[in-house]
Amino acid sequence: MPHETGNGSRARQGLAIAGFVLGLLAVAAAILLALGTWRGFVRETAPELLDRPGGPWAVGCALGLVTLGGAFGGSWLGDGPSGRPRLRRMARGTGAAVCWVAAAAPGMYLLGALPGRNCPSYKTSCQYIPGTGGALLAYLLTATLLGWLCFRLRGVRAEARGARERERLRRLRKKGKGKSRAGRQR
Repeated sequence: MPHETGNGSRARQGLAIAGFVLGLLAVAAAILLALGTWRGFVRETAPELLDRPGGPWAVGCALGLVTLGGAFGGSWLGDGPSGRPRLRRMARGTGAAVCWVAAAAPGMYLLGALPGRNCPSYKTSCQYIPGTGGALLAYLLTATLLGWLCFRLRGVRAEARGARERERLRRLRKKGKGKSRAGRQR
């Protein structure tokens, strides 16, 4: 049998549940409003952006570079040391979040410029924007190829750094000053 703590406990629990449900509904409404606003913004600004000099391919490459910059900034800021003061950790976390949003926004922009799947083509908000496909292809190629190249270079540098450290420890062990017990006992 459940234990009753007081007369107002059930009413308080009911209000808490109702408040939670209303909070979820408010968050869902805010997300839908933000997505609709974003979609309208994209559909209004994409034709002007894709008509820039260089065409949609240059726009796609530029947006791919923005994505790479945001991703590397986010990973650099997110991999910081954990023993820092709270304010510095919060600043790094906020900076990393901003960088990751900057990394995701160009792709979402180009996807928003494509016509919707269930959107009738006679509506002006559903028409195909010329150049969107080429810009998306250039974006994907730039972000993928340059991202892979930077990932490989980062791995090669980490491997070289590890090899240098192993060589340094090997030389120290030869002198008897390294981390091994046999080297320290000489």
